[in-house]
Amino acid sequence: MREAPEQPIFGPETPALDPPNPPRISHWRSVAKAVSWRVVGTIDTLILSYLLITYLGPVFGMENTRGEALEAASYIAITEVATKMVLYFLHERFWVWFRWGTSFVNGKRKETYRRTTTKTATWRVTASLDTMLLAWIFTGNIATAISIGGLEVITKLVLYFFHERVWATIPFGIVTQPEAKPVETPQPHGPMGPKA
Repeated sequence: MREAPEQPIFGPETPALDPPNPPRISHWRSVAKAVSWRVVGTIDTLILSYLLITYLGPVFGMENTRGEALEAASYIAITEVATKMVLYFLHERFWVWFRWGTSFVNGKRKETYRRTTTKTATWRVTASLDTMLLAWIFTGNIATAISIGGLEVITKLVLYFFHERVWATIPFGIVTQPEAKPVETPQPHGPMGPKA
C-alpha cells in the first residue's frame, strides 16, 4: 500500500496547486478575534497579577495591602487592553497573510493543529513580553513582573489554543470568492453565418 505524499510545510510547491479562489479573511474577523481574546486574556491577567502580587510579592520584598495589590493588578490588566489589542490585531493580520497550514475543503477554510500551535507560541512570546514590561512598570519589581509573565505563559497558552480552535469553526468574516467562469471563445463563422 502506497503512502500519501506529505504536504509541504509552507503550502503548495507551485502556484497551480493553490485553490483557485481562496476565501478572503476580512479585517472585521481579526477585530472580533482581538476583542474576544482580550476579554479572556484580561480576566486571566487580572486574576494572576492580583494573586502573585499578593502572595509572591512579599517574597520579592514588596509590601502591599490587598487593596494595593488589586490596584496594581487592575492597572496592568487595563493598560494591556490597549497594548494587546494592537499587538493581537497585527499578529492576526500577519497570520492571515502567512497561509501555511490552511486548506479549503468544500468551500470552507480549515486550519491544521500545527498552524494553531505555532501561532499560539508566537503570540505567547509577544504577549508575555508585553505583560512583563507592564507589570514591571506598575509594580516596580522586576522579579514580580517576571513571575507574572512566566505563570501567564502556562495559563494563556492553554486558553489561546482553545480560543483559536473555537474561531477555526466560526465562519464570521470569511468571504467566499465567486468561482471564476470559463471564458467562452467565439467560434469562427464562415461567410454564410453559423452552421445550423
